[in-house]
Amino acid sequence: MPKILDQPRYKCALAAMQTVQAITKALPILHSGPGCADKLQGNHGGSGHFAPRVFPCTNLNEKDVIFGGTERLQETIENALKVINADMYVVLSSCSSEIIGDDMEEVVRSFRDAEKPVIFASTAGFKGNNFLGHEWVVQAIIEQYLKPPAQKTKGLVNIWASIPQHDPFWYGNLFELERLVAQLGLIPNTIFGYDRGIKNIDKLPAAEFNLLVSPWVGLNNVKLLQEKFATPYLHWPTLPVGASETSKFLRAVGGFAGVDKRKTENLIKENENKYYYFIERFADVFLETRVMSKRFVVVSDAQYSLALTKFLVNDVGLFPSKQYITDNTPPEYQEQIKSEFSNLNYGIEAEVEFLSDGYVIQDEIKNTYFTGYPLIIGSGWEKKVAQKTQAHYLPVSWPVNERLIINSSYVGYEGGLKLLEDIYSVVLTRFN
Repeated sequence: MPKILDQPRYKCALAAMQTVQAITKALPILHSGPGCADKLQGNHGGSGHFAPRVFPCTNLNEKDVIFGGTERLQETIENALKVINADMYVVLSSCSSEIIGDDMEEVVRSFRDAEKPVIFASTAGFKGNNFLGHEWVVQAIIEQYLKPPAQKTKGLVNIWASIPQHDPFWYGNLFELERLVAQLGLIPNTIFGYDRGIKNIDKLPAAEFNLLVSPWVGLNNVKLLQEKFATPYLHWPTLPVGASETSKFLRAVGGFAGVDKRKTENLIKENENKYYYFIERFADVFLETRVMSKRFVVVSDAQYSLALTKFLVNDVGLFPSKQYITDNTPPEYQEQIKSEFSNLNYGIEAEVEFLSDGYVIQDEIKNTYFTGYPLIIGSGWEKKVAQKTQAHYLPVSWPVNERLIINSSYVGYEGGLKLLEDIYSVVLTRFN
């Protein structure tokens, strides 16, 4: 019997339309019923080159469900090519279009000679959530669009990290990762965000290696790129937040790319000196503020639960209570992610549970014994449990309804300082 999921932290796979939308001048074409796009788009940060609620859509109805919707899809693609000036058209399926068995591949194949590329991805909601849908869109680009390069470009690195738009900090995170990689003397290449798009997609096969900064999302994509174009990849499972993890990250990337060790160490020293200068200036705030206990809980996807746990233990000296991962991580990745929570400084290990049901999570938090006022970092769903436990509360992951996040980031040395600002801005309100 299906289980009702309370307070979900992800959407269905069709929300991968946000992945498409984050590629400049890439257009999602939805083979779905009316309303799917509006329900999945969300309220913040949705606008891009194309308005998010006017994507071409077949608007399947009862008749189409009975007789099939391939003709409607054919017509929708034809009209989109005529009236919308996009660089890439990405057809996405829905539950209804896949249940009735429409052959999207055949329809899309009929446009192989179109002036602009038309590809498709199977993103029916019953197949998975938008974390998987994101992978499937990137997979479609790799398999249906990319061509072998004439030659590799020395120093070129493809960077894969946050899921566009679903992660409120996706743009800032990618920008900061680009900046860190560029400081090593490498050439970063990403396909999402401002002034990216088809020109950056075309560069993907020419990269010397792919850099995946993610616990698990995107791993299938970089493996596929290795298979098709013989491009090696570096999988770094922890989003680097603060000095400890960012320095490890730079050493790992520099070592993988063959960057001179002296250059890497000089870069780390320069950044750490600046980072600890600011830490020392405000050390009394961190050490003498008595209104926050040493305990914290992170309720988020694998990316943020892991990254923030490592930062709060290794850089800030807090102690983890049970941590929760809410992205429905596939079972084959769970043990490796769990092991990362044991790889903390001072021999500290964090208990972690993969759990998507918000009711169960919050019930466990309410029944956890805390001394003083703990810190709860999560989504908008955690606000009530934070109030009930008198915890300090900071929303960082979807859904976030009370913060405007434009291009902020928690990545890197600067990102660690930004996170401290956000946490202690909440903590200091206890004095007022």
